[in-house]
Formats: sequence, structure tokens, C-alpha cells
Amino acid sequence: MNDKAFASIDWTLIQSFVAVAECGSLTAAAQRLRASQPTIGRHISQIESSLGVVLFSRVHRGLELTAEGEALLPAARDMKAAAARLSLAAAGQTQNLSGVVRITASVFVSHYILPPLLAELRAMEPDIEIELHASDSTDNLLFHEADIALRMYRPEQLDTITRHICDFDVGIYAAKTYLARRGVPQDRDKLMAHDWVGYDRNDLMIKGMRAVGWTVDRSFFKIRCDNQSAYWQLVQAGCGVGVALKCVAQHCAEVEQILPEVEVPPLPVWLTAPEALRKSPRIRRVFDFLAEKLVDVGGA
Repeated sequence: MNDKAFASIDWTLIQSFVAVAECGSLTAAAQRLRASQPTIGRHISQIESSLGVVLFSRVHRGLELTAEGEALLPAARDMKAAAARLSLAAAGQTQNLSGVVRITASVFVSHYILPPLLAELRAMEPDIEIELHASDSTDNLLFHEADIALRMYRPEQLDTITRHICDFDVGIYAAKTYLARRGVPQDRDKLMAHDWVGYDRNDLMIKGMRAVGWTVDRSFFKIRCDNQSAYWQLVQAGCGVGVALKCVAQHCAEVEQILPEVEVPPLPVWLTAPEALRKSPRIRRVFDFLAEKLVDVGGA
């Protein structure tokens, strides 16, 4: 086995090898690559046959790299990065507005903020196709997993265009049905005695409350959920007190803001795209459109 033999293998097979190595199973790799599990399995068999080595061994929960597979993974990742740079450079040379723009944003933002903005964009730019990837995981823009990312934190990825768009105000809310049952708290101490909806394994909310002097731990929250869209549904249903973006909550007739004078740290809104796409008119058009409209949403 040598580097020349590896380099001569079809890129599609190497892409599947990297995906299985990073995901740990054929099923997860197939989901990442938008392929079928049998196809990924065939790719692994082909590359193993071409190289004359076994790249994976079966373990209880999936597949694990063999020593030979571990030795080849760095070279495969280098090829993946090179292919990604080539793809981005080619995409950046496109000088028309027609084509696909893939946007990634959190599940909550994808559910409650982006749909009306994307409807307006489609009406204005019918030649631009939009793919919305609703996910709370971090997509790698340099591997072209998305063209534009909307984040509620400052992205640290290199070789990207990053812009702080605005801040979204956050408030404390509860369902009117819950407040009718438990009463409206009139001060901070009484508020802390209420049932709260919090996150499960995500400690962001705990850190935020501690930062403003509220000493809480995971057990403080009587209902916990990390999916923020489901979290907001729990608050609306009357499960307890929770926090929400004001620009979303103000359109929900089922909830009422509690103690608006209590300051809750706002959430920053960032847009980022690969530097290589700066020359793509359609990417720039969508980026600038979102930047303008998100400022309007934040100020609503």
C-alpha cells in the first residue's frame, strides 16, 4: 500500500471512507453524504479491494478504523480539504444569480424567524433556490456543507466572512394558563419560586442565569429539553416559566412577559460565509438580504 495507489482511487470512494471514519457507521455516513447505506457499503468494499487492506472492523455500535485505516485517514482528509477548496473557488466564480444557496441555522431560528424572510427573498429572486438546513450542530462552511450560516455566537472558523448583524432581545415568559393557575410573580424572589422550563444537557441557560446573579443548577428546572423549538412549545403549553426571543414571543397570544424590567442578556446574531464565495453574486445577494432583514426583525 502506498500514497500513489491511494491517490489514484476514485474521489467518491475516499469521500465515503472519510465519512464512515468520522461518523462511525454506514448509516450515519450515508445520511451525511445523502446516499444509501448499501452504496456507502459498496464504496468501502471497493476501496478495501483496491488497496488490499481492511480499513474498518465491526464493533458493538458500528465500525472502527483498523491500524491501516488510521494510517490513511490524514491523507484522505487532506484530499477532502483540497476538493472543498476547489469547489468553493469554482462556486465563487459564478457571475449570475441563478442557482442554489444553502443556509444553515438553529432549529428554533429555522422554525420561527427565517420562513417569512425566505418567502420574501423567493418572491424577489425567483432564480435563486434555497436549501435550509435546520440544525443545532456546527456545519463546516469550508467543506461546503452550507454557503451561509446564521449563528447566535461569534463563529471562529478561519477563511470566512463574518459579520455581527444585531442583537436579539430576550425576555422572561409564561403561558397565560400557567399564570392563571400559579399567579403572576411580582418580584425576582417570587419568580424564582415558580416552575421553570430549562435545557437538559446544554448548560447555556445555567451559565446565563449565574452570570446575572441567579444561582441555579440543572435540578432547578422542573422540565428540561435541549431542542429549543420543543422548549418554546413547553412554555406555551403552560409547563412553567421560560426565556424566549422577544421578536418571537410578542407574536404569541398564549404567553405573557413577566417582570420586563429584569434584564436578560441579549443574543448576538452573526452571519458567516466562506471567503471564497465573496465573488458569488447569489451568495452575496442572500447574505446582504438576510443581514438587512434580521436587523428589522431584531428591532421589531
